[in-house]
Amino acid sequence: MGDVHFNPMDPAFIADPYPTYHRLRADDPVHHNPLGFWVLTRYEDVVAALRDPRLAKEAIAEFVAARFGAPVPAMGLSMLDRDPPDHTRLRGLVSKAFTPRVVEGLRPRIQKIVDGLLDRAEPAGAMELIEDFAYPIPVTVICEMLGVPVEDHERFKAWSLDIARGLDGLLLSAGTGIRERSMAARHALAGYFRELIARRRAAPRADMLSDLIAAEEAGDKLSEEELLATCILILVAGHETTVNLIGNGTLALLRNPGELRRLRENPALIAGAVEELLRYDGPVQRTARIPSEDVTIGGRTIGKGEMVMPFIGAADRDPAQFRDPDRLDITRADNRHVAFGMGIHFCLGAPLARIEGQIAIGTLVKRFAKLALVTEKPEYRPSLTLRGLSTLPVSF
Repeated sequence: MGDVHFNPMDPAFIADPYPTYHRLRADDPVHHNPLGFWVLTRYEDVVAALRDPRLAKEAIAEFVAARFGAPVPAMGLSMLDRDPPDHTRLRGLVSKAFTPRVVEGLRPRIQKIVDGLLDRAEPAGAMELIEDFAYPIPVTVICEMLGVPVEDHERFKAWSLDIARGLDGLLLSAGTGIRERSMAARHALAGYFRELIARRRAAPRADMLSDLIAAEEAGDKLSEEELLATCILILVAGHETTVNLIGNGTLALLRNPGELRRLRENPALIAGAVEELLRYDGPVQRTARIPSEDVTIGGRTIGKGEMVMPFIGAADRDPAQFRDPDRLDITRADNRHVAFGMGIHFCLGAPLARIEGQIAIGTLVKRFAKLALVTEKPEYRPSLTLRGLSTLPVSF
């Protein structure tokens, strides 16, 4: 095996992880990192790991608690962190709200939100795309679906960012304060939802939160702590990834003017374009599993209880699966990317994220013919798990 240097928190890696992924894939595709986890970078291995029921999710909460030295509030209780049968039960409670048919019905509302944001930005001839556009779209949509007051978004924005940053807590040295802020944010958001749930119990509404409370009150479908964890998951996951899809996707198009021109000339290409943007520079770079028994992946034995990280971002640039993988091609055929995962944990919100991305990016590039980057070196959020920009100033 090759000796590939891989520091997951190196600023150069955060800015552009893809050269490192290529080196790992070629020289050490099942890589054991000195930090104590396994890294999978080949499409074949990542897909196999995501589909293998022996590579489980539930043990992750215990693994993290051992590293943090204390249980993490609401972690391990949402469908994201559970295996069947609990995963099946929890997913079933919310899946009907995210079906393609239901989400398609949100298209007019999403279009109205997008148009309103661009109306507000247009007179200035410039905007900070993440803060002024990419963030408000999915936050507004998921708040309205869940039943969270949209005006509270400033309260939970910082909590959400700290929780997302804490996803890399296992990789961070003690003393950075990031672990502590992540824990505090989870406590704060849990407290926020406890108050909101109490109000909704007293006065139910036609929203997802009220539906979940009704399921919890009906008996054994949902415990109070599972209700809390599910609300936190829907709120955080319901906007974090889409913000990054819109930001990363817009940047990729502006850096590939030929593809941007093709999209403008034929707006009907937007659905395929979003799929390619998800593959090319996806919002989620890795996930995690822990084997319930010894497993062999790519010829290497991974022991029971060890942390395995399938790198989705690496799989989606694998030349064994994608022809010319480092080239953006909005008409790419047979684009079986894994940006939304695979198997039983395939992203429940994928239909919503797709439509939000299509409307946001499609409307933006159609409306502003002179859309341009203000800086050639935008800054990325320091995260191994979520790939997204801190800021993306643009002019038009």
